Amino acid sequence: MPKVPELHLTNTLTRTKERFVPIDPANVRMYVCGPTVYQRIHIGNARPIIIFDILFRLLRQIYGEAAVSYVRNITDIDDKIIDQAKANGEPIEALTARTSEAFLADCVALGCLSPSHQPRATAHIEGMVQLIGLLVAKGHAYEAEGHVLFSVPSMPDYGQLSNRSRDEMVAGARVEVAPYKRDPADFILWKPSKDGQPGWDSPWGRGRPGWHIECSAMAEALLGPLPFDIHGGGLDLIFPHHENEIAQSRGAHDASAMARYWVHNGFVDMRGEKMSKSLGNVLRVDDALAIVPGEAIRFFILGAHYRQPLDCTPEGLREAEETLTRFYKVLELTGLGGPDDDEEGQPAAEFLAALSDDLNTPRAIAELHGLATRVFTAHIQERDPAGARGIALTFKASAKLLGLLNDDPAHWLRGRAGVDGPRIEALIEERRAARAGRDFARADAIRKQLADEGVELEDRKDGTTGWVQKRSAV
Repeated sequence: MPKVPELHLTNTLTRTKERFVPIDPANVRMYVCGPTVYQRIHIGNARPIIIFDILFRLLRQIYGEAAVSYVRNITDIDDKIIDQAKANGEPIEALTARTSEAFLADCVALGCLSPSHQPRATAHIEGMVQLIGLLVAKGHAYEAEGHVLFSVPSMPDYGQLSNRSRDEMVAGARVEVAPYKRDPADFILWKPSKDGQPGWDSPWGRGRPGWHIECSAMAEALLGPLPFDIHGGGLDLIFPHHENEIAQSRGAHDASAMARYWVHNGFVDMRGEKMSKSLGNVLRVDDALAIVPGEAIRFFILGAHYRQPLDCTPEGLREAEETLTRFYKVLELTGLGGPDDDEEGQPAAEFLAALSDDLNTPRAIAELHGLATRVFTAHIQERDPAGARGIALTFKASAKLLGLLNDDPAHWLRGRAGVDGPRIEALIEERRAARAGRDFARADAIRKQLADEGVELEDRKDGTTGWVQKRSAV
């Protein structure tokens, strides 16, 4: 196995790109905020799922699969869920079960590995109550009119992650400045539940947790003592969510830090604005899957550096699919891929260097393009099938680390839904006969018919050697 270069990550807490040094190389721990399951996820929600799947894969490549623990939660109790269930006229349990199942199906379609742990918030209420109790006992929280609130002034260095002024934090928190608050910046840890709302018994009465305390409790339950190595999520979670997680976790345990490295991905834009359910400018993952396969969505998202904004268009998704088609041709040309292929190579050193440099997926993809070109050159121009296959093994192993090229090449190129392979083969055979009979008008008409259907013929001097379906029907 090739030696992986030192991993460097941009740490939001220090605002610098730093060398990653785990607390314990035999137990590397990462927590990433998952979805609130009240609606189907969109492409913007999918970006952190894919980005931190890449980091999970890279950490396992460096430290070994057994040495990495990755927690991604599911928030299944939240005011948004309560409101959505009421609007739908369905029980909360039915809504969260349906949307959780859809979320997990989307993760599979996007080629993501299952995290080490995938906790649901409702399974950790007891831990949340205990954590809130510790905060009250240590003077970091107080009870007021059935609520329990975190006292922001009790932590003088609150705000280090977001680096905001106090006025910016109060305005940015978008929370009600209720009369029972001691300070406008204080935030809710526990709130009372009305009749008909989900609730649990607690020392402060029947109620439910605030959003922020949920992640603190689940991270502690599954990753152990503070600090752990990496906390990740979207850029929009820096404040107030991650800032409040830090305050709760540190305050409860008198810890100097919650996590050592804070990693945040940028927004996905659509029509020049951040993709957001509230703005109504979203492309849901299931709708995108009607345009291109999940692997093309994944490849599209990896085409931009994770910290940069990404503009999502159907055209961009289709271009990603067509690039993957070129990559699958590499596997087909060299006899790799498919259900019977168990031959393994090693990722290219340059490819690993790109990924290890703050998950530079655009540079890593550029390395894949270079390897693909070398395969075609060796096989077609230099007529060196053995050399081409050796390069292709490196190409396949590199792509696998990005979660790509897991389909059977024949299925990707010719066998996907809506592609009538036998009919296309019959038309190709008719075209061969027409060309042999010098009926070039009929041959050209068949080629145009197939091109209009998105079928690209691969013609050489000795005839048509193959075909591919260039893009999915829409």
